[in-house]
Amino acid sequence: MSGISVNKEEIEFLINLLDKYPLESINSIAKKENISYAKLKKLFDKYYEASKSLTVSASISIAKLGLMSYVAFLSVPRENIKSTIAKMYRNPFIPVAVPFFGFINGVSTVMYVPLEQRDKIDELLSRYSPNYEYYEVYAYPSKKLEFGKWEFSYDYALLLDILKRDARTPMKEIEEALGKKRPTIRYMINRLKELGILRGFMTVVNEEAYNRGFCGIARSLSKEFLDKFKEHEIMIGVIKPEGYLIEWYFSSEEDIYQKILEFSKYVDRFGIYYFDMFDFGIRGFSFSKAVKKDGKGYHSILDFD
Repeated sequence: MSGISVNKEEIEFLINLLDKYPLESINSIAKKENISYAKLKKLFDKYYEASKSLTVSASISIAKLGLMSYVAFLSVPRENIKSTIAKMYRNPFIPVAVPFFGFINGVSTVMYVPLEQRDKIDELLSRYSPNYEYYEVYAYPSKKLEFGKWEFSYDYALLLDILKRDARTPMKEIEEALGKKRPTIRYMINRLKELGILRGFMTVVNEEAYNRGFCGIARSLSKEFLDKFKEHEIMIGVIKPEGYLIEWYFSSEEDIYQKILEFSKYVDRFGIYYFDMFDFGIRGFSFSKAVKKDGKGYHSILDFD
């Protein structure tokens, strides 16, 4: 935990600006919005630089790179949760693993699985728990998915990791990491954009700012729900072939009981994420660990234990 005091109005103000100007300098944003540079710099230093509460991350179409997206819930005894998450985090195809208590008590995970390896999911999850369930989930609103495959050199895996981790990384640092000059890197980025792999950029709120999360599974979405919950921290996923995964992030300083009362009537099953129970944090997907160094596709999801 960063130890900073999070002001909801401040952080949402900064989120809105970074969503609008993800890669522009603070000085440029201040001029375009006619706001105080000193005020904006102070907020940026507080939530982006010092505490890393916010990150501007590349929005990547994993489907076009041949990856399917899953969310899993595993029953794990409380005393084994920490060791189970540590084991899961040795696998680069599991970018998120957090304690979860609700319709299943144990661990919730996100998995990115190569299309040709989906038949290995049960074998993978059974390594961590005999009792689990998982769902194929994609961003809302639902769009037709066109799956591609990995057809790039290993340098692209390194570049995607940097852009996903922090899209505001200075170009000089990217040059050093890839061992390439700026024109080549710009060509690589433009190629990813033209292919529809790099879709844009989004501001991500890290667990230091919101250390709890409500997760609900619903058969349908009501208009009342969509109208009522328009805040930034609500995330909706489309479950294939039907249903929705709904997540609502908040701070442990808020009234969890009130959140449950307010939110649970819109879902059929629910539980709570505890992002701060251990010191693992949200690791994120690593293309450079998942892709073979010769660039010829992905490792097996079962290669890591």
